[in-house]
Amino acid sequence: MIKHLPMKKISLAISIMMGLGMTATQVQADERESLEQLKATTTNLIDLLVKEGVLPKDKADALVKKATEDAARQVKQQQALDALVAKPNETAVVDEKSVRVQYVPEHVKKEMRAEIEKEVMTKLNYKAGERLGLPGWLDRIEFYGDIRLRAQEDSFASDNADIARLNDPEQDMNLKNSTVDRDRLRVRARLGADIKVNDWLTGGLQFVTGLQTTPVTPNQTEGIAQGKYIFGLDRAFLKATPRPWLMVEGGRFANPFLYTDIMFDPDLAFDGVAATFSPKLTDSLTSFTTVGAFPIEEVESSEDNKAKDKWLYSLQTGLKWQAPNKSTVKLAVAYHDYKNVEGQSNSVGLNDYSGTAPAFRQRGNSTFDINAANLPGQASIIGLASKFEQINIIGQIDFLNFDPVHVTLTGDYIKNIGFDKNEILRRTGNLYKEETDAFQVKMDVGTKTFSGLRSEAIEKDDWQVSLAYKRIEADAVLDGLNDSNFRLGGSDAKGWALVGNYAIDKNTWVGARYLSADTVSGLDYSVDVFLLDLNAKF
Repeated sequence: MIKHLPMKKISLAISIMMGLGMTATQVQADERESLEQLKATTTNLIDLLVKEGVLPKDKADALVKKATEDAARQVKQQQALDALVAKPNETAVVDEKSVRVQYVPEHVKKEMRAEIEKEVMTKLNYKAGERLGLPGWLDRIEFYGDIRLRAQEDSFASDNADIARLNDPEQDMNLKNSTVDRDRLRVRARLGADIKVNDWLTGGLQFVTGLQTTPVTPNQTEGIAQGKYIFGLDRAFLKATPRPWLMVEGGRFANPFLYTDIMFDPDLAFDGVAATFSPKLTDSLTSFTTVGAFPIEEVESSEDNKAKDKWLYSLQTGLKWQAPNKSTVKLAVAYHDYKNVEGQSNSVGLNDYSGTAPAFRQRGNSTFDINAANLPGQASIIGLASKFEQINIIGQIDFLNFDPVHVTLTGDYIKNIGFDKNEILRRTGNLYKEETDAFQVKMDVGTKTFSGLRSEAIEKDDWQVSLAYKRIEADAVLDGLNDSNFRLGGSDAKGWALVGNYAIDKNTWVGARYLSADTVSGLDYSVDVFLLDLNAKF
């Protein structure tokens, strides 16, 4: 051990070690430098350290011996790896301890790199948070969002009925135009956050553009004169998963059911509470059951206001089977019971049942004037003629036999068993034809679904095309809650929907929809809707 080395020797040692490090770096950078030159340089540096008294002789000898052994082992390993590159499908022996290097397929390498990158970035973000002194709750929040720019063209048939007839109280279509084509630019922006409270409780918030008076569309029509866009809270919920097979959520959340857009608009949020039970029956078979209670409109009842709160009570149960190649089959049956959504006629001279009129509706349901019994000249108040109590059967097959291309077939049937002609006649004084069935058949083909804000990432060149036929009779569904684009929303509609999407880059895609819809049985009102979208999500 050397004590109290002179400053000159210490400086020399530091300089020599720096030179050694630089020499090593240069060797790594320039593979053409000969091993003999490197060996000579290293040996001379070690000898100089010994002569200057910086390094004891015995330690210098041990260092040289160790370096010689390491070099021999590295040469042997490199020779084995060279042989592996020359013959990648063969097993190569790396050293005497029988360490083997196998051929790794390229797709496996990509998956490994992605997993390692995700793990490293997660750790780096966490460490960065520690170094910067950021609060720990930031690690439990994940932000997401998207922006969609849309050009929309609504083309009306030249033989559509005029507005006065279409807006008659007995079939009020809630229209401002039925003959003049309309072009407009629209935008949709959504920003949300997933919040992890603890291991079993999570939450979420989501803000979205759109009018505050509609529950079904977040689209904002562009126009400088209208001023600022409205950005409202559209999701606010807590979700508990006390067991792997049990999930309970409450607040305002996404649709918890297996459904199609002839029943519910894809952007419709559900208020209330829902519970989903999904026990695994076998390795390939899972059952799912969802029950929920959802307030539609709260009414402050009184002696003067005899309307009651409007609710939706739902139950859906089904099975999901998954094949070894990941293809799936889903089949579900649902019961949806809408309470107090039907209209009641006002008493003479009173407005005691005006609150039974729907706060929001689109068009298509059978309607009547709640105020018809009052004095002439009073404004009409439009109420729904039918009660709504629906049975919904839905099936879906997702074929992955052509992986990565999905071929998905979906069938959906709805029956409103709440329609009763005699009960409607007694309550409204009108007789209506029973039109209570709806169905849809749809085929999707593509590499991604392009639906859902929280769906998997979209990669460049992903694509999807869809073709669907829909028929929705007047009183099959509640017209205020289903798709807002097909015949500009509502029921009493039939026709085709053709959809295409193509990703021009990661999480960026263009989409086009052509929706051609006619009236099922009411007055003529046909609309072709063309939508051209540019989407970006983050």
